[in-house]
Amino acid sequence: MISGTIPAIRPDADPLDAGLLADVVAGAVRLTPEQSLRIYNEMPIQELGRWADARCRAIHGDQLRTYVIDRNINYTNICTAKCTFCAFRRDGHEDDAYTLEVEEILQKIRELVDIGGTQILMQGGMNPELPLSWYENLLGSIHDAFPQVHVHAFSPPEFIEFIDFFDPPGSTLEEQLRWVMTRLKAAGLHTVPGGGGEIFADPVRRKIGLGKCDAEAWLTTMRVAHELGMNTSATMMFGHIEGVADRVHHMELVRAWQDRSIADFGADGGGKYMAFISWPFQRENTPLGRCREWGDHPDDDLDATFPGDVVAQLDGQGQRDAHPEFGRRVRLAGASDYLRTQALSRLHLDNIHSIGASWVTMGPHIGQVALTWGASDMGSVMMEENVVSAAGTTYCLSEPLLCHLIREAGFTPAQRNNAYEILKTHDGPASPDLSVTDWSTLRAQRLHVENDKGCDSVVDVTVGGCVQQAESPSA
Repeated sequence: MISGTIPAIRPDADPLDAGLLADVVAGAVRLTPEQSLRIYNEMPIQELGRWADARCRAIHGDQLRTYVIDRNINYTNICTAKCTFCAFRRDGHEDDAYTLEVEEILQKIRELVDIGGTQILMQGGMNPELPLSWYENLLGSIHDAFPQVHVHAFSPPEFIEFIDFFDPPGSTLEEQLRWVMTRLKAAGLHTVPGGGGEIFADPVRRKIGLGKCDAEAWLTTMRVAHELGMNTSATMMFGHIEGVADRVHHMELVRAWQDRSIADFGADGGGKYMAFISWPFQRENTPLGRCREWGDHPDDDLDATFPGDVVAQLDGQGQRDAHPEFGRRVRLAGASDYLRTQALSRLHLDNIHSIGASWVTMGPHIGQVALTWGASDMGSVMMEENVVSAAGTTYCLSEPLLCHLIREAGFTPAQRNNAYEILKTHDGPASPDLSVTDWSTLRAQRLHVENDKGCDSVVDVTVGGCVQQAESPSA
């Protein structure tokens, strides 16, 4: 449905049938949630990867796979939410609690521009001490100093807290969001990242996202952004207490609301979801990570159904009391689960342009494999990443290594912008990877370096910089 036409559905068709899947690859048929759930549970992983790769090639062709050069600026770690999966947030009284000054943020952007960066991903904790004027001044300062830099900022949970903090006029959430977003867009906001998506199903969200907006508010925020002509992304964090049906329900809501945005605003230049990025939960240093993994207790029966799958329903309305261990056990996602989930997202999300290879927690070579499991984009050459790193180690690469991974996967690396327009195609000897003479200086690293504000920071991207996914779970 990338073209704007909603594909047909064949709810009675066998989702493992090659004929049906060929039509899905061609964009003529869309999977129902029931079909997607069965594909996840029953299709061999290699076969699922081949179908997802075929769908990706139908959309993006056989040649180019992309990345973007940006910087993830987390402007504050003070946050009113108490998400159990987060190791980044602070209440505000701690020694490492911070809010960056505007000049500090501008200096970070100067460093980005110096190495050819084109955008910033700016998200933060939900800090009640920052007035709307602070954000307007920040955006205006960025625009005045760096009008060429694309500002991709403020996830839906931040906007919902803006409503609470700023008490804007309006009798509905949509009216209040529209008022705040219009002000920030006028000040210099270009697009809205999909942070805070986590899992939409209410039983899971209530357990892991204390103080964070619900699915309806998250999706409504993005719809208002689309109405105002701003593109967005969507994200999903899986591999914790959720069931597989919760993942499918999450994808289905993104697809359904994308249909609405395209139908209602597309003809008038409205925005839409440009990309979907999913990643596995990282347990280190998080309250949720202290939950026992399913199978760790000697009394666990691994032939029994995981508690999250007992509760999960495709409509998102599972009952938390359906299993006494729901929310107390986690089922972490390994490489195969990650690839299977990503491949399914490419097949199910027929109206989303790009699927991101969110390899930050799985390592660069799983990210490389993901390019043949439905992903078309390798994320971002970042100069900084704070949130995922706070929950454990972070894989870091240079731009040449990122390009090398794409090329060795059988594709030509290409630098893109936020709209997924190609800025540079690296098909000549001057390409970042092809011009390297000593690869020993460009090995992948696990990096977690804290500066005096408690943030991870890597400044020299041209040598050993940090490469991250484009949408970190930062709010």
